[in-house]
Amino acid sequence: MANTAQNTAPLGAATILHVVDAFTVAFEKAVDWNETRKTRKALSQLSDAQLEDIGLTRKDIITI
Repeated sequence: MANTAQNTAPLGAATILHVVDAFTVAFEKAVDWNETRKTRKALSQLSDAQLEDIGLTRKDIITI
């Protein structure tokens, strides 16, 4: 009688992995959104002259 290796995941492991991946992606998107929000807020507090010094306009802030 030969022994065969079974390379299958336990029942539900794939589902758990998908759920964890979904939470990870959602968390990363939230972090990215917050960083963009903070950047826009900081840039909006600069004067037009300061924005010009770094090569931006008020319109550019919206697209960041």
